Amino acid sequence: MFRILFVFRILFAICVLFSWRVATHAGPPNVVLIMVDDLNDWVGCLGGHPQSLTPNIDKLAAKGVLFCNAHCQAPLCNPSRSSLLTGLRPSTTGIHGLVPGIRSVEATKAVKTLPQAFTGSGYHTYTCGKVYHDGSVAKDKSEFAEWGPAPGPKRPEKPIAKLPEPRHPAMDWGEFGTEVEHCDYQIANAARKAIQRAPKDKPFFVATGFRSPHVPCFAPKRWFDAFPEASLILPEILEKDRDDVPPFAWKLHWRLPEPRLATLQKEGEWKSLVRAYLASIHFMDAQVGRVLQALDESGRAEDTIVVLLSDHGYHLGEKAITGKNTLWERSTRVPLIFAGPGIGRGVCLEPVELLDLFPTLLLLCELPSVAGLEGHSLLPQLKDSKQSRPWPAITTHNQGNHAIRSKTHRYIQYADGTEELYDMVVDPKEWQNLARDPQKAKLKTEMASWLPKPDVPAAKDSKHRILTYDKATGKTTWEGDLVGPQDLPPR
Repeated sequence: MFRILFVFRILFAICVLFSWRVATHAGPPNVVLIMVDDLNDWVGCLGGHPQSLTPNIDKLAAKGVLFCNAHCQAPLCNPSRSSLLTGLRPSTTGIHGLVPGIRSVEATKAVKTLPQAFTGSGYHTYTCGKVYHDGSVAKDKSEFAEWGPAPGPKRPEKPIAKLPEPRHPAMDWGEFGTEVEHCDYQIANAARKAIQRAPKDKPFFVATGFRSPHVPCFAPKRWFDAFPEASLILPEILEKDRDDVPPFAWKLHWRLPEPRLATLQKEGEWKSLVRAYLASIHFMDAQVGRVLQALDESGRAEDTIVVLLSDHGYHLGEKAITGKNTLWERSTRVPLIFAGPGIGRGVCLEPVELLDLFPTLLLLCELPSVAGLEGHSLLPQLKDSKQSRPWPAITTHNQGNHAIRSKTHRYIQYADGTEELYDMVVDPKEWQNLARDPQKAKLKTEMASWLPKPDVPAAKDSKHRILTYDKATGKTTWEGDLVGPQDLPPR
C-alpha cells in the first residue's frame, strides 16, 4: 500500500511540474533565496506576536504559499544550515555543534550541496551575508560562482543591555547605529546589486542571508519607535512551566551565554530584549522589502521563485529561557514561504521541514536529481496548499534527542529515554506534558516510530554546544560556550 501511495505521489508531482511548465511557457526560473537568522514565528502572517511588524514578508506570503507548520532540522545555526544545504539530517551526518563545517566531516565532505546543484547546472550563482554558517565552508566557486560581502554587526564601545559580567559580547541589545551602518542594510545592498547585474542569458540563483534578529539585537532608533515600551506585550509564560518537564530537558540548554528569564527579570531587561527583538525583525523586514523591490525593478520577478525562511526559532522567556537549543515549538518552528511562477496561493498546515527545500527546488527548476536527499518535495503543496503529507517534521539536537511534530502533536524523546508529548491544537504553548498519560501510549508509540535512523554521534572535532550521554553510566558531558554566571537548576 505504501509503495502504491509513494508512486502516486511521484506521478502527482510530475503532473504538477508539467502543468507548471505549460502554464508559464518559460525556461528555468531564477531563484532568490532569503535566509533569516534566529527568526521565530513573530511574523505578522504567522501571528506569533500581536505587535510584530513585517509588512514585506506578509506581502510575499500573500503572493505564494505560507507554510505555518514548518520546522528546522536542528535548533542551532551550523547544523541547521548544513542540513538544509546538504539535504541530510544532523542525525545522519553527526553535525550537531557550531563546528565543524560540512567539508571537514566524513559524511558530507564530498556531497553535492544545493548551491553546487545550481552552479553545476549553468545557473549564475551568488551569495552574500550569512547563508552557510560563518567560516564553515571555504569560498569555493563550485559552491557559488560569486561570494559577496558578509559583514557582521557593528557594536558600541560599551554594552547597552544591563547584564552580569563577564558576558558574551553578542549578548546585547538596544538602539544603536544608523541604517547604512547596519550589516543587514549592507547585505541588502549587495543582493540588490547582484540581482540588477545578473546575466540576462542565463538564470540566476541569488542567496541572501540576513543576520537580524540574531543577537546582538541592534537597530536604528526609528525602528524601536514602532514599539513603545509602555504598551509592549511580553510573551505569556506559565510560572511553573517546567515542573512536568524531564530534567534532561535542561541539559540541552545547560551552560550557554544566553541569559535565563530569571536573569532578565532580575536586571529589568526582559522587556528591553523583547522590544529589541521586535525592532530587529521590523528592520530586517525592511531589508527584505528592498531586495524584493530590486527584483521587481529588474523586470525578472515574473520568472523568479522567491523562498524565505529562518534557520531556527528563538525563546524570549518561554520555558524560563532565552535563545534556541531546545526541542520545543518556540525553538523549532520557522517561517517558510514560496512564491513565484506556477506556485499557488494559500496556507499550508501540514508539517514540513527545511530539509524539503533541496528536493523541491530541484524539481521546480528542472535540475538533475541528487542522490541521498532525505527531504520530500513540496510540489504538491505548492500547487494545492491543502494537500496532505504522510511525514512529520523531525528536529534533532545532539545524538539521541529528537522532536517529532505532526499536524496536531509534538513528541520529544531525550537521550536518556524520557519523554514529552503536547497536544498542539489545545495547548499550543506546550504547558501540559501528556507523556505520562496512559491513554496516550499508542500515540507516543506511533510518533516514536519516526525517530530518525541512523542516529550517529557528533562528528570528529565537534565543538560548541555538544552534549553526549553515556547510557551505561547515565553521565552527560556538555561541551558548551559558557560566559558569565548562569541560573542553573541543581545537577
